Amino acid sequence: MKKIRCSWVPEDDSLYKQYHDHEWGVPVYDDRKLFEMLVLEGAQAGLSWITVLKKRENYREAFEYFDAEKIIQYDENKIASLLENPGIIRNKLKINSVVTNAKARIEIQEEGHSFSDYLWQFVDGKPIINQWKTHNQIPVSTPESDAMSKDLEKRGFKFIGTTICYAFMQAVGMVNDHTTDCFCYIHQSKGNPTA
Repeated sequence: MKKIRCSWVPEDDSLYKQYHDHEWGVPVYDDRKLFEMLVLEGAQAGLSWITVLKKRENYREAFEYFDAEKIIQYDENKIASLLENPGIIRNKLKINSVVTNAKARIEIQEEGHSFSDYLWQFVDGKPIINQWKTHNQIPVSTPESDAMSKDLEKRGFKFIGTTICYAFMQAVGMVNDHTTDCFCYIHQSKGNPTA
């Protein structure tokens, strides 16, 4: 029997299907993975998600698998080499934002919070389970993403507007925005990752 997926997933794209079926909307609590997804959502600004998804492995290699302690050591020479890397999006503002965001992330941890606890506070520590029947019903931002964006900006993060924050919240399972007919919806609304 054919699996019904969210309408934004192209049937002929195995990378997109893999991402949708096994990652998108599954709650993430790992600090490094959350930082990776925040960086990638910022990198997507003005582009399609598939562009970023195809470059994700290159991003992991280019940015030390998103080890913030290593990223904050980047100097002008390292930034220059990243700008020459065809495997990532070579936008100077976006590349610089990774270093800026790594510093801000470490400052949060120095306050005694895990990055995960800090981010999940915006949804009271548990996923918001929505009940959208169609993709057109899904908002591009919410009061929760507004609050996250505002607080991240206050802390010095870049490329974290409310729309980026909401896309991030969808990706890391802070909200379940699979449409109700999608096979992932039932699994994730019951707290089970999809198989």
